Amino acid sequence: MPLTSIDIHEGAYSAQDRKAISDALHQAMKDVLRIPEDDRLHVFYEHPEATMFHDNVIFGAPRDERLMFVTFSFNDRDAKTKEKLFATAVERLTEIAGVRPEDVMFRVLETAKANWWGFGRTLDPATGYDSRMTVVPGS
Repeated sequence: MPLTSIDIHEGAYSAQDRKAISDALHQAMKDVLRIPEDDRLHVFYEHPEATMFHDNVIFGAPRDERLMFVTFSFNDRDAKTKEKLFATAVERLTEIAGVRPEDVMFRVLETAKANWWGFGRTLDPATGYDSRMTVVPGS
């Protein structure tokens, strides 16, 4: 049950763009984390001018008003899996939503399984994960 937050500048992306971004991120999470199709939880936060600041060049790459900060909240994924998720998400964002790789920054907030709940979710008692997941971390 990953929760994804996408912080963007107000007006930088249309509603259609935001849907494509959501589709791209969801596809990347299905590809890498093996989440079920019906496990999309994405929230966009649009920040008005003078509430989101960044340099025009970060880590040597030019950034503009289309820069987005994507935060994935989930638990128990190793560094290799996170790196694969980041790489796959950038590929999908470029393919599906036309987003430049330079305009994406990621972070992960890790949350213990005990801190998640959603009515209707089917948990595997042995793992504590959604029983529909095809790959469970640590297995």
